[in-house]
Amino acid sequence: MKERFDTLSATCSRETTRLYSTSFSLGILFFKKDVRDPIHAIYGFVRLADEIVDSFHDYPKSLMLAELKSDTFKAIERGISINPVINSFQQVVNQFGIKHQLIIQFLNSMEMDLEDQAYTSEKYDEYIMGSAQVVGLMCLHVFSNGNGEEFEHLKIPAMKLGSAFQKVNFLRDVNADYQELNRTYFPDVDLSAFSDENKRAIEEDILKELNEALNGIRQLPRSCRKGVYLAYVYYKQLFRKIAKVPAEKIMSERIRVSNGHKFYLMFDSLIRYKLNVL
Repeated sequence: MKERFDTLSATCSRETTRLYSTSFSLGILFFKKDVRDPIHAIYGFVRLADEIVDSFHDYPKSLMLAELKSDTFKAIERGISINPVINSFQQVVNQFGIKHQLIIQFLNSMEMDLEDQAYTSEKYDEYIMGSAQVVGLMCLHVFSNGNGEEFEHLKIPAMKLGSAFQKVNFLRDVNADYQELNRTYFPDVDLSAFSDENKRAIEEDILKELNEALNGIRQLPRSCRKGVYLAYVYYKQLFRKIAKVPAEKIMSERIRVSNGHKFYLMFDSLIRYKLNVL
């Protein structure tokens, strides 16, 4: 019975999310039950592509990413894949009408990570759109559940949130990206001489997007608002910690929020949510 395999597929996507992201896993727990598995499916698929370009250095990454792209669109057309993560993702794409162009844009950004890039402002915007903003739009397709008017109304804030999250990740991982993967995402920034001034300019951009995204979070359906707000709070706290340290420090160590503090933020966020003071 395919239902059993679909259950296995959903479990694989859920475990992928749990293994790779404590923050998103906790946030998803606060979605309504019928929203959780679709968001796990999106995260699981995104993680697959990310792992290929970030981790599989001893393997033919370009070929593997091309195979992932081909297998994904075959699965969407057939309505099934023997890869459990792709199988759960194709179900979400077909159920919620996720536009294929969003998937193509995402995979195009992953392809950009296969080669050394000199990021101009235009290339940077293209990468952010494909790697982060379209993921926010995929999730918004699930959150709006076919309500086109609601989707269009919340489209820009969803893109801003995805962009802000990605840029916080870039700052958190700037040293590893530069030293281990030879990547410099920020345009017109020399990471060999990364300065506090460079860092502040990036932070101003992130803070602006976080503030714009929060207004959209307040307008999300109740089925997902609490969970998205919790993820926002986690990232805002990580951003604050990064903003407090000099550029020299983030080029030498990875700033993080401890799991214990994440649980504190979770309870504080729930109180704020119940008091409607997001």
